[in-house]
Amino acid sequence: MKILMVCLGNICRSPLAEGILQHKASATGLNWVVESAGTNGYHTGEPPHHLSIKVAELNNIDISNQRSRRFIAEDFERYDKIYAMAEDVMGDMKRIAKSKFDAQKTDLLLNELFPHQNRDVPDPWYGPEKGYHDVFDLIDKACEKIINNR
Repeated sequence: MKILMVCLGNICRSPLAEGILQHKASATGLNWVVESAGTNGYHTGEPPHHLSIKVAELNNIDISNQRSRRFIAEDFERYDKIYAMAEDVMGDMKRIAKSKFDAQKTDLLLNELFPHQNRDVPDPWYGPEKGYHDVFDLIDKACEKIINNR
């Protein structure tokens, strides 16, 4: 199984989602590949935000070697499932992918926790460190559902 986690800049939410789900999959013995990307490309080549790295480390997950990359239309050919962190990200994915967009492969991550409610994972970028902890907890619970529902 190849899974892609997508947010805007690929430095806060999606790196955490990549790290958390990969950690859980590996711990469960699943041979999954989990990666992440961002729709805006502003941070291409950069590591995750220092607070995302810190919060992941506090939970024994190392995301420090990840590097941001831009989401591309061909990602729909490379991945079995693509999770968007928010509705605006899903809109960007549709715009970028055009005819390659595959609704059967996509969902909002928090629909794993709150089916059909289309809730966004809050973007912690503009807030204090607590927001990163809150986002970690939400993503962690959603990733646990993904593992349990496999």
